[in-house]
Amino acid sequence: MSDIEEILSQLRRFNQERDWDQFHNGKDLAIGISVEASELLEAFLWKKPEDVNPDKIHEELADILNYSFQMADKYNLDIKEIMLEKIRKNAEKYPVDKSKGSAKKYNEL
Repeated sequence: MSDIEEILSQLRRFNQERDWDQFHNGKDLAIGISVEASELLEAFLWKKPEDVNPDKIHEELADILNYSFQMADKYNLDIKEIMLEKIRKNAEKYPVDKSKGSAKKYNEL
C-alpha cells in the first residue's frame, strides 16, 4: 500500500466510524479547504514570516491536506497523477530560461 493510499484509507475509516461521509460533499470540502487556508493565513497575520509558529503551520496544513485528499478521493482523482500533471504544466508555462528568479506570472514573462 502506498503512503497516499494509506492516508486515504485512514481518512475513509475515520469518517465512516463517525458517519461523517454525509457532510463531505464536494461543496463542503471545498469550503473546508478555504476555511483552513484562511486559518493558515491567520497564523502569519501581523508577523514576520520567520516569526510564525511552526506548530500552527503543521496543524493548519494538515487540515488543508486532509480535506484536499478527501476531495480527490470523492472525485476518484489520483493524487500522484494530478500533482505530477500540474508540475508538468507549470514547467511548460514557466520555462527555466524565462522564469528563473522571477515572480512574474507566466503571461508576463
